[in-house]
Amino acid sequence: MAAKIRKGDKVIVLAGRDKGRTGEVIEVRPTEGRALVRGINMVKRHQRQTAQQEGGIISKELPVHLSNIAIADPRDGKPTRVGFKLRDDGKKIRIAKRSGAEIDG
Repeated sequence: MAAKIRKGDKVIVLAGRDKGRTGEVIEVRPTEGRALVRGINMVKRHQRQTAQQEGGIISKELPVHLSNIAIADPRDGKPTRVGFKLRDDGKKIRIAKRSGAEIDG
């Protein structure tokens, strides 16, 4: 199955404490049904010092469920669902259901 949300996509959070905020997808985990979004779902973790890493309290992103994020429409930036369409050259592309605009990627 073709992925509706991919790495590098601009997404909007639909639910949770970061509702309404936007960010870029860093990583998608299809088996878990989750995605890492830059600057979204930030938590503080206590890190023990190692030879490679400094100790202290670090902030990092936790994965967000795919049902709680939506792709931002390329035309107006509002949340949209994703559809698929075959181009004339036979290539399958993603389109925004809201405006019909092609989602580059």
